[in-house]
Amino acid sequence: VQLQASGGGSAQAGDSLRLSCAVSGRTFSSYAMGWFRQAPGKEREFICAVSRSGGAIDYADSVKGRFTISRDNAKDTVYLQMNGLKPEDTAVYYCAAANSLSLLRSRGLYDYWGQGTEVTVSS
Repeated sequence: VQLQASGGGSAQAGDSLRLSCAVSGRTFSSYAMGWFRQAPGKEREFICAVSRSGGAIDYADSVKGRFTISRDNAKDTVYLQMNGLKPEDTAVYYCAAANSLSLLRSRGLYDYWGQGTEVTVSS
């Protein structure tokens, strides 16, 4: 399974960005999907996850109300819409896939990872 994340870049505080993660190699709808991020000098942290069907979603408190995860199983792609960006959102963002029926917050439970896309937010 290969995951290709894209859509990162530079933004000003308050701006919006949309990240995409295209998945290939296996049946996309077999995987719960998650987004994580890693800021310089910090551990990789959970942001959000979506179930196989898209019917269940989980968000970290730090992004709840600002970020929206969605998936299009016809396009084998998961998205992360980021609104109201803050400088503390600056990080490398990773998508991940888990062969699981559950929504997962632990990065160790994900089976596959994308290469990361960098987001920089200035004040």
